[in-house]
Amino acid sequence: MASAFPRCTSVRLPMSVAVILLLMSVTAVQSSQGDKEPVYRDCVKLCVQTNCTGVRLLGFESSQPHYMALTGWTCRDDCKYQCMWTTVGLYQAEGYRVPQFHGKWPFVRILCFEEPASALASLLNGLVCLLMMLRYRSTVPRQSPMYHTINAFSLVSLNAWFWSTVFHTRDTFLTEKMDYFCATAVILYSIYLCCVRTLGLRRPAVSSIVGVLLILAFTSHVSYLTFVRFDYGYNMAANVSIGMVNMLWWFCWCWQNRRTLPYWWKCGLVVLLLHGLALLELLDFPPLLWILDAHAVWHLSTIPVYFLFYSFLIDDSLYLLNTEKLGVKVE
Repeated sequence: MASAFPRCTSVRLPMSVAVILLLMSVTAVQSSQGDKEPVYRDCVKLCVQTNCTGVRLLGFESSQPHYMALTGWTCRDDCKYQCMWTTVGLYQAEGYRVPQFHGKWPFVRILCFEEPASALASLLNGLVCLLMMLRYRSTVPRQSPMYHTINAFSLVSLNAWFWSTVFHTRDTFLTEKMDYFCATAVILYSIYLCCVRTLGLRRPAVSSIVGVLLILAFTSHVSYLTFVRFDYGYNMAANVSIGMVNMLWWFCWCWQNRRTLPYWWKCGLVVLLLHGLALLELLDFPPLLWILDAHAVWHLSTIPVYFLFYSFLIDDSLYLLNTEKLGVKVE
């Protein structure tokens, strides 16, 4: 049977080295983090020394596909990729659970895509978001009170899915930060969107104050993670906290309007689905076929939710436009 582990064709690891690394791994296989393993680190060190200097480096650069070079893949990165699979093979040969590397499961690299399923799912989410934004613009007149706020929310969401696609294509210091920061921006803007819908239409000053506070909160959050310390635990706690505020605020609005707005259930179901589907992240299993993991499943599951969410936004925007024309008080 053919090996399940893809080989990197850009750099080569001698068979004798693999045997030596197998012997060295006996005392290290109990670690749960593959990149901390001496077998992995020694493999990378030897591979870089052998393949990433002098004539061999020039050979690597001349034979590397343009799309790999454009996305920032280096000879050292190829060494890490090959050594990751070498380490995974040693773990499995010894009967141990597949380890993570740098906080991530091992994925098959397809073309330049580091996490193919998550990158594809992010791209599809972005395309659906774009499609529904265009549908919203073609259906709802610009005179609707929420028109510009919802358009801005769509642009913030598109930006987040763009960086999510880039991050899952190529994980770097910049793309990781942009993915996290833009995701936080979406949650904060959703809170602002809810504020405008529930309070701002009658009291614009309130939504303006809340908007300024949210901008300050986002600026402080990004500044701390950028200039003080990038704390993954803090980032997660912050996003969960603002996510709960967002969820409870929307749920309260849905409950308050359940008897007067026939489409309220769409909003409630969207909020419930988005927060419920996020629990898929807790599964955290090694990738199926080295492609599909829990994170990718989560991203794929959110695609249909966009259709329901924009259906709610269209219904609500048209309702607001009609009530404004009739001079009815907006709740």
